[in-house]
Amino acid sequence: MSFSKIENDLISEIHLKPIQAKVFLLVTCYGKMSPEIIGQKLKISSDQAKKASEDLMALGAFIDISETEFEAMHPRFTAVNMYRKICEQENIEFKRNKIVDNIGVILEKPYDDARTK
Repeated sequence: MSFSKIENDLISEIHLKPIQAKVFLLVTCYGKMSPEIIGQKLKISSDQAKKASEDLMALGAFIDISETEFEAMHPRFTAVNMYRKICEQENIEFKRNKIVDNIGVILEKPYDDARTK
């Protein structure tokens, strides 16, 4: 599965905005980053990167390591937790979603690799 497929699944299944999906994938796969670094890598403003990261924190996908850095939570739990929150917000019955489960499984190796350099 390609990262563009995962990005599309994050948008369609978890209802992330495209910028949120890109930020989520970047930090999950490469480790903690500041909004400035996220912005440089994605060619967006640091304000856009900070807003997307804060939105991902609200969904339980990110934590703030410091006032200037964001880190992703483990993707196995994050994908399902974000999906659960979206279901609650949109009054959709929460049930097992294989696409969402696969997001966490696929992102687990790049997540671990980025943190055990």
